[in-house]
Amino acid sequence: MSNMHPFVALDQFSFHHTLGETHGLSVVIFASRACASCRRWKRLLADYVDRRESPEITVFEVDAEHDLGLVREFEVFHFPALFLYQDGRYHCELQSEASLEGFAAAIGNPGRRPLESTGQPR
Repeated sequence: MSNMHPFVALDQFSFHHTLGETHGLSVVIFASRACASCRRWKRLLADYVDRRESPEITVFEVDAEHDLGLVREFEVFHFPALFLYQDGRYHCELQSEASLEGFAAAIGNPGRRPLESTGQPR
């Protein structure tokens, strides 16, 4: 596992623009420094990226303590919260156990899962 995570930090000013220009699969994690589950998920995501698992993903992180506007927009009530984007478009909220196998299954074939009806978070 890498000592430094490979995540791109997003804030309310860069969020939509950056994701809109990102090709392939992207995962956005809303996390808090005080959250033990967030740290576990960040290690898991770093492991996934470091191992170059398939499908390849780009991981973005939102510091939920500092970007309350995004937390409200996405209606995040618990941390961590993970969202899947495909070719710059919102796809769905991810629900998975905190394991490489569970995560890989959750993102395995997003094309089989329909986009959430609004195309936007909740």
